[in-house]
Amino acid sequence: MGVNRAKRAVIVCLATFLSCLSGFSQIFSDETFKIGRTLGLIENYYVDSADLEKITEKVITDVLKELDPHSTYISAKDVAEMNEPLEGNFDGIGIQFNILRDTIIVVEPISGGPSEKVGLMAGDRIVVIDAENVAGKGISTNDVRKRLMGPKGTKVSVSVVRNGSPNLLEFTIVRDKIPIESLDASYMIDNETAYFKFNKFAATTEQEFKDAIDKLPKNKINNVIIDLRNNGGGVMNASTDMADHFFDDNRMLVYMEGLHTERQSFISKGNGDLAKCRLVVLTNESSASASEIFAGSIQDWDRGVIVGRRTFGKGLVQGQFYLTDGSMVRLTVARYYTPTGRLIQSPYDEGYEKYVENYNKRFQDGELLSPDSILLPNDSLKFKTLVNGRAVYGGGGITPDVFVPADTLGYSDYYGSLSRNGVFNTFVLAYADKNRTVIRSKYPEFKDFQEKFEFSKNDIKDFIAEGEKSGIKYSEEQYKISEKEILLVLKALVASNLWGTNEYYMIINESDPTVSAAMKVFADKREFNNILGNK
Repeated sequence: MGVNRAKRAVIVCLATFLSCLSGFSQIFSDETFKIGRTLGLIENYYVDSADLEKITEKVITDVLKELDPHSTYISAKDVAEMNEPLEGNFDGIGIQFNILRDTIIVVEPISGGPSEKVGLMAGDRIVVIDAENVAGKGISTNDVRKRLMGPKGTKVSVSVVRNGSPNLLEFTIVRDKIPIESLDASYMIDNETAYFKFNKFAATTEQEFKDAIDKLPKNKINNVIIDLRNNGGGVMNASTDMADHFFDDNRMLVYMEGLHTERQSFISKGNGDLAKCRLVVLTNESSASASEIFAGSIQDWDRGVIVGRRTFGKGLVQGQFYLTDGSMVRLTVARYYTPTGRLIQSPYDEGYEKYVENYNKRFQDGELLSPDSILLPNDSLKFKTLVNGRAVYGGGGITPDVFVPADTLGYSDYYGSLSRNGVFNTFVLAYADKNRTVIRSKYPEFKDFQEKFEFSKNDIKDFIAEGEKSGIKYSEEQYKISEKEILLVLKALVASNLWGTNEYYMIINESDPTVSAAMKVFADKREFNNILGNK
C-alpha cells in the first residue's frame, strides 16, 4: 500500500504541476488528465514494473525546457539542500552550475571564489572530476556537490570542455571558504571618484552599499563608478534599492508583468543621497538579471553612462512552486521591462540550444572586440530614452553607451595554463605565508605596498618553478607577452592575502581598460554630457 500511495503521489504531483501551467487553476484541463491517465495506465497495466518517479521528473523537465531557458525543476532531495546556497557558508570551489543532458554546465563562477581565480568560466562543461568521468553518467546535483565541496585547503581537479577550445582544459582548484558578501570593493580612485564593485544583488546589498558610503569621504564624492561586470543578478529589489540612491525624485525603475501576473511597477523613493553625482555603470556579457535592471533604469532616464560591453539578456521572473512530494518548480511568471518599455530578455523562441548558441556567437563573431559586431535589433525594438530621447534597443541585454573591447593584449597560452592549474594561488599562498611579517613590516600601510612593492628575480624564478612542478613548461617568449599581467595578478593576490578583496581590486584596476575608460568619461565633462544628450 505504501508503494502504491507513493506512485499515486507522483501522478498527483505531475497533474498538479500541469494544472499550474494551465493558468494555476484548481480545475484540471483535459490535457492534464491525459497525462495523469497515461501514468495511471502504466502503473496498473504495463507489462513490467516502471519507475514512475523517474518518468514523471523527465516529463516535467522536458515540458519546462519547451517553455523558456530559465524555468527549471528541482527534485525533492535537491530542494532540501537549496537553502545552503552556493554563494554562502561552506567550503568548496565556488560555482553555480546546472545539469543539462547529463552534463555539468558552469552557470557562473562565484566572484572571489577559487574557481574564478583559476579561470573557470560561465559555459564551461565539466566532464571529469578527480580523474572520474562525470559526463553522460546521469549525475545528480547532489552528486556534483559531494565531489566539488570539501574542507578548505583540499584540492580538486576538473577537466572542462570550453567553446572554441579544441582540447580539454585542466584545472586544479584549491577549495576555500566561499565569500558571501555582495560588495567586493569600495574605495576612492581619486579625490572625487568613488568605485564600488558588486558580485551579485542580495538582501544585504543596499546595506553593504550604505555602510561603504559612510566609510568614504561622502562630501567629496562627485563621481561614482558602479562595477557590475560578471554580476549575474540576484534579488531584484536590491537593484532598485541601489538605484534609489541616484534619483532625487519619483521615477519608475522597472516594471514586470505576465499573462497571469498583473503589471507591477517599482518606483524610486525620491531621496537619493547620490543624486547630484555623475555616474558610470560598468557592464559586460556576464552582467545579468538584476544588474541589467539597474543599468537599464540608469540608461533609460539618461542618469549615467554605461561603459563596457553588452549585457547577458535575462529579463524573466521566476516564481517558486512546491509540488506534493517536496520537489519544486521555478516557473517563469513574468517579464522585466525597463522604464522605456524595453524587454531585457534575449530571444528564446527557437529553443534552448539556439538560445545558448546565440550567446556563444558573441565570442565567435567578434562582438567582444568590436562594437560594429553587435547585431542591433530591428526598429520595432528601438526605444527613446525618457529625458533626452537617445536611441536604445530592447530584445537582448543592455548595449553600452561607451564600448570597451575585451582585453586580450597580455594573454598567452602559458599564462592560461598557469591560471587554469591554480599556480597563481598556490604560489601566492606559500609566498605570503613565508613573507607576511617582512612585507607588513616594510609596507605598514597598503598605499606603500601599492606604490613600491615589486617581486624580486628570485621570486619570479620560484613562480616559474611552481609552474614547472605542475607540468607547465616555461616559455620565455610567452612569458614576455604576459609578464606585465602575471606580475600584476600576483601582486593583487598578495594584497588580497595580506589585506583583503578591496585591496585586490585597488591593484588590479590600475591597468583595467574599462575602469580607465570610465575615468576618461569623467575627465571630460563636455563629453560626458554629449554622451547623455544633455544640453
